[in-house]
Amino acid sequence: MGLCFSKACCCPNYKDVPISSSPSASPEYHPVPILSQKYPEESPPAPISSYMPMPRTSTSSSSSTNQFGQILGKPYTDIKTIYDLDKELGRGQFGITYLCTEKATGLKYACKSISRRKLVTQKDIEDVRREVTILQYLSGQPNIVEFKGAYEDKNNLHLVMELCSGGELFDRITVKGNYSEKEAARIGRQIVNVVHACHFMGVMHRDLKPENFLMVSKDDDSPLKATDFGLSVFIEEGKIYKDIVGSAYYVAPEVLKRNYGKEIDVWSAGVILYILLSGFPPFWAETEKGIFEEIVKGKLDFESSPWPSISSSAKDLVRKMLTMDPRRRITADEALGHPWLKKDGEASDKPIDSAVLLRLKQFRAANKMKKLALKVIAENLSEEEIKGLKQMFNNMDTDGSGTITYEELKTGLSRLGSKLTEAEIKQLMEAADVDNSGTIDYIEFITATMHRHKLEREENLYKAFRFFDKDNSGFITRDELRHAMEEYGMGDEATIDEILDDVDTNKDGLINYDEFVAMMRRGTTDHEAKQIR
Repeated sequence: MGLCFSKACCCPNYKDVPISSSPSASPEYHPVPILSQKYPEESPPAPISSYMPMPRTSTSSSSSTNQFGQILGKPYTDIKTIYDLDKELGRGQFGITYLCTEKATGLKYACKSISRRKLVTQKDIEDVRREVTILQYLSGQPNIVEFKGAYEDKNNLHLVMELCSGGELFDRITVKGNYSEKEAARIGRQIVNVVHACHFMGVMHRDLKPENFLMVSKDDDSPLKATDFGLSVFIEEGKIYKDIVGSAYYVAPEVLKRNYGKEIDVWSAGVILYILLSGFPPFWAETEKGIFEEIVKGKLDFESSPWPSISSSAKDLVRKMLTMDPRRRITADEALGHPWLKKDGEASDKPIDSAVLLRLKQFRAANKMKKLALKVIAENLSEEEIKGLKQMFNNMDTDGSGTITYEELKTGLSRLGSKLTEAEIKQLMEAADVDNSGTIDYIEFITATMHRHKLEREENLYKAFRFFDKDNSGFITRDELRHAMEEYGMGDEATIDEILDDVDTNKDGLINYDEFVAMMRRGTTDHEAKQIR
C-alpha cells in the first residue's frame, strides 16, 4: 500500500554547530560584514568562528530564572519582557509565527515560537541550533532576512527576525497588471544574489523555492528576502552530500543521485527563473516520482508558449543554470554577470503574455478545497473500505490518545520496515497534519494513506460535493464554501478567492458538480505535492 501525502515541508537534516547568545542581546557579538554584489566566487569565506557570537558570562537582566536552556545554553528569558506578541502570522509543524513589537523601540518584527515539547529528540534540538546559527551568521547579507535574536524559556524557543510584510513572491507578481522580462530579471537577480552570498560565506541553502522568499513591503520596488534556512548546511571541503532534501520541482538531478554540492542551489534558482518567465515549471508530472523522472531526463521545453516570444538572452541564462552536469553549470557569481540578469542589462521592459500571470496564479494556488474534500470522503468511508487501516492507526497510536505524534509515526514506520530518513518522516508528518495541530488524527491518517482511486470514486465525490452544497441546490456558493472551510479553520477571504479562481472555470461565482469533479480528478497542481511509495 502506498503512503500518499499532499504536502511536503522543510525538514531540517543537518549536523550540530555550537551556539550561544543572540546577536541582538550580546555585547560581544561580532556582526557579519555586508557583502558587495560581486565578490569573486573562488574567494574563501572567513572562518565561521570569526562571525559567531561569543558565549555570555553574565545573566541577562530579563531572565525569568537562573536555569539554563537546553537549546541555547544560556539563562531562560521571558520574551514578553522585551516584546509584545501580537497577532498570529502563520503556523507550522513545530511552532507559530507572531507579529511582535519591541517594547523599547516600538519596532515591529516577526517572532517564530517553536514549542520545546515538539523537539523530541537530540537531533531535533541540533537541527534548530543549526538553523539559529546560520541565521545569525548570514544576517546582514543582501536579500537575506535580518536576524534579531533567539530567546528560550521553559516552553518555547523564540526566533525574532525582520518583518517582511509584503507577501510571498508569486502572490505579489500575480496581482500586477503587467509583467515584463525586466521585472523577472529584477527578481531573479535578487534570488541569485542569495545563492551567491550563501556560497561565498560557505553555506549551501538546499531548499530554494518561491515560498521561501518574501517581499519586505508592499511597495512596487520592495526588495526580496530569503526567510527559511531550515535545510541549510555549512559546506565542508571534500564532503559528498547524499541526503535527498528540498521540494520536488526544484530538486537538482545530482540530489536524486545522492552525490551533490553547492551547485544544486543554482539549479533551484534556475527552476524559479523558468517559472517566472513562463508560469509553469520546467519538469512536470502528476506525481513526485514522475517529476523526478523528468528532472533526470533534463529536457527543457522552449517551444511552448510563451517561450518563442522570450528573448534568446533569457533562454541562454536559464539553459546555463539548468545544465545537467553540475561541473559545467554556471556559478552564482557568473550568473550575476550575465547580460540578461545584470542591472540595466538586456532584459526588455516589453510586457510578457498575460497568460503567464494566469498560469503563475494557478501554479501558486494550493488546492485547499481538494485537500478538505478528501478528508470529508475519508470520514464517510465504510468499514470494509478502510479495513486494516484502523488497526494500523491503533498500532501506531501507542498511548491510545487518538492521535499519532511524530515519535509514534517514526516508531511505527520503523516497525513496518520503512527505510525513510528522519527528514522524510517529518515531511510525511507535515503533509498528513491538515489542521497543523502537530499530531495526526484518525481521519487525517486515513486521508493520507488511502489509495487515491478509492477516494475519487463517483459516489465518494458526490458525498463530498454535498458536504459543501448545504442547501442541495446543485451549486456551491461563496457563503457555503466559506462555511465549510471555517469548520477546519481555513475560511479566510483570500483562500476563498483563491479556490474560486481555480475551480470556478465558467466564472459565474458558483462551483457546479462538473467543476468540482474536474478539480478532484486532475493532477494536483500543488508544487509541494508529495507521493512516497
